[in-house]
Amino acid sequence: MKRTLLIALLAATASLATAQTQPTGRQNVNALRTVVEQFLQTQTAGLPGTVTVKVGAIDARTALAACPAPEAFLQPGARAWGKTTVGVRCTAPSNWTIFVQAQVNVQAEYVAAALPLAQGQAIEQSQLVLVKGDIAAMPNGIITDMAQAIGRTPTVSLAAGTPLRLDTLRSKPVVQQGQAVRLVSNGNGFSVSAEGKAIGNASDGQVVQVRMPSGSVVSGTAHAGGMVEVAF
Repeated sequence: MKRTLLIALLAATASLATAQTQPTGRQNVNALRTVVEQFLQTQTAGLPGTVTVKVGAIDARTALAACPAPEAFLQPGARAWGKTTVGVRCTAPSNWTIFVQAQVNVQAEYVAAALPLAQGQAIEQSQLVLVKGDIAAMPNGIITDMAQAIGRTPTVSLAAGTPLRLDTLRSKPVVQQGQAVRLVSNGNGFSVSAEGKAIGNASDGQVVQVRMPSGSVVSGTAHAGGMVEVAF
């Protein structure tokens, strides 16, 4: 009886020693969740407000070879906030890729219309209000600084409470239709200027057509001060 117990004890001791000394060779999937969390924290570091990252679970039965340096990445067009999917890949010593679900919330103040805004009407600060919410759940281009909206004009009429987006606002025109403008063209060793009248409105950096005194029409890039730069 004692001999049987001794043999069993020796066998158990040998088994434990083997488990402790031999590596499993499998990747710890919980470590991959940490990789994803740190990646998303880095990607959202420049966002305003408070960022909260929740990484979804990875099936513990997932069998992946151990990787010393797993790399997280986003697929083309994917966002690092809201409901998102992050890829994690290993290139050496084994080659594998998995995708992990995550939820990133960003609580911050954003700019909204305090009252109805008419299409084409220049926005004033008194017409705006700051609202706190999860900007990660909103479309791209949400404005978080009133200075980005003041002086711009909505491309469509907006109801009170509507969050403002950069793609729904036009910059204040630096050249307006019928305005007398100065055309300037600079080249290698020469500079030419002429007068004309703008045919349309244009913000800084936009292309505008200008009618010359001769009746001809040229196109150039509008700049502040009624200047239109023409390239030849």
